[in-house]
Amino acid sequence: MSQFLQRLSHHSDLLASRLALFRSFGKPSFVRGVMTSTNTDGMTIKFGPFEVTKQVFLTTPHSYGLVNLKPLLPGHVLICPLKPHKRLLDMSPAETADLFATVQQVQKLLAKLYFPDPSDLMSGSFTVALQDGAEAGQTIPHVHVHVIPRKKGDMGEAMDEIYVHLSSEEANVGGALWDQQRPRPAGRMPRIEDAERNAQTMDQMIEEAGKYKTLLEEMGIASSVRGSERL
Repeated sequence: MSQFLQRLSHHSDLLASRLALFRSFGKPSFVRGVMTSTNTDGMTIKFGPFEVTKQVFLTTPHSYGLVNLKPLLPGHVLICPLKPHKRLLDMSPAETADLFATVQQVQKLLAKLYFPDPSDLMSGSFTVALQDGAEAGQTIPHVHVHVIPRKKGDMGEAMDEIYVHLSSEEANVGGALWDQQRPRPAGRMPRIEDAERNAQTMDQMIEEAGKYKTLLEEMGIASSVRGSERL
């Protein structure tokens, strides 16, 4: 009986911690026990083997938001775990919950900037995609979720064309460098020529990240001060 009660207590504590994590993202950053921040000073953040600290606009306890080198559409960003997990199943329950809670918060940010009616989250849509492994089209060996604001006509008449572009994975930060050494992924759809989609410069990515940071702070989603600095 005592072992049963101990297991029951453990599961109850685990459930309570997960609920607290999800609820914390509904509160302004300054009242959360767990901080989300736009400040990356002193941090070194990597996407696979590539350092991307300057392109990061948001960090949470387990995740970060990253401006894309070759966005498929305006506002196309990536959400990644801070630890370089290669596959979704490598992540802990807390990391997984944090990753997708961060996706939701970034959706609110992007809706403000790219939806037809910034005050109406239903006035646009999102493509949210995760390619889990090389056979699914993943090229950078680091879990990442594509978050892409969508509106009517953004891909012409073929709204699903976005998935063809996603399958090439050329939108990833560092993708051009990784192409020189990575194994070729399987399971991709027929390639669409996208030579006209030029890579952003570092200055452009830093400017875009700065725009997102400012709005995140204005919305109360994140603070410019990291949690450890408030102690």
